[in-house]
Amino acid sequence: MGITSISARRLRRTGSAATAAVLGILAVSGTPALAATDGSADKAAGTKPSGSAASAGKGTKPSGSAASAGKGTKPSGSAASAGNPGAARSATGIPLGISRLAQGPGRDVAITIDDGPDPRWTPQVLQVLRKNHVKATFCMIGTKAQKYPELVRAVAADGHRLCNHSVDHDVTMDHKPVAFQKQQILQGKAMIEKAAPGVPVGYYRAPGGAFTPDSRAIAAASGMRPLGWSVDPKDWSRPGLPAIISAVEEKLPQQPTVLFHDGGGDRSETVAALKEYLPWLTSQGYRFTFPARTTP
Repeated sequence: MGITSISARRLRRTGSAATAAVLGILAVSGTPALAATDGSADKAAGTKPSGSAASAGKGTKPSGSAASAGKGTKPSGSAASAGNPGAARSATGIPLGISRLAQGPGRDVAITIDDGPDPRWTPQVLQVLRKNHVKATFCMIGTKAQKYPELVRAVAADGHRLCNHSVDHDVTMDHKPVAFQKQQILQGKAMIEKAAPGVPVGYYRAPGGAFTPDSRAIAAASGMRPLGWSVDPKDWSRPGLPAIISAVEEKLPQQPTVLFHDGGGDRSETVAALKEYLPWLTSQGYRFTFPARTTP
């Protein structure tokens, strides 16, 4: 016998109630309602990142990052297609797509500096940037910003932009609960803002580049554009000056965002590379700018 109209109406009412219950649970849990729609390959909760991101803080970057993008290779596991014109936006208007392009219409390049501030290397990096009239984006770890607030203020005073790199650079946070990710992102931002009152923190870069749909949504909802990179010279692994220079000068993508480090270890090779690389970029007709923030 077929389902009667009365039975059908009961089923519809039951389904509506179940849907409402699920939505209520999500609302209470604080799970972001913004889904990944930009085609990026985020790290799923409970999934170990390829390339063992757990060791990224010890000199190894996960293969899910855009480590090879600067050499003309499309990064596996990265948000290579992030930032397309149809990408979703948060309520703040910040796109959820991972920004990998320098803002500007022409030969523009964005220099980004990670894992500081560091009392030994940050001042040296600032000196090189100042000499070459370059403005960069510094992705700072919250605990380090808290420990060296004067360096955060020095970076801001030179006209550089600030980026949140989480509380303590936990490279496994991409497969931890959403509540943990939220704490790492929002508390990291608050630490940087406290170190330099009144200076905006306009970007969020996930440790090791391991974003999740939730982490991107949380960052965008708090006014920070998820920030990736398109060129990684692996200066964090200290491969030698020739290797760094070769990586950053060969096959640059359009409007590149280049990744360097001023924290996490001996950064003498980074300082030496910047001294050579920045004048070379100028000689090639590049203009220095910041990563794209509000446009795909």
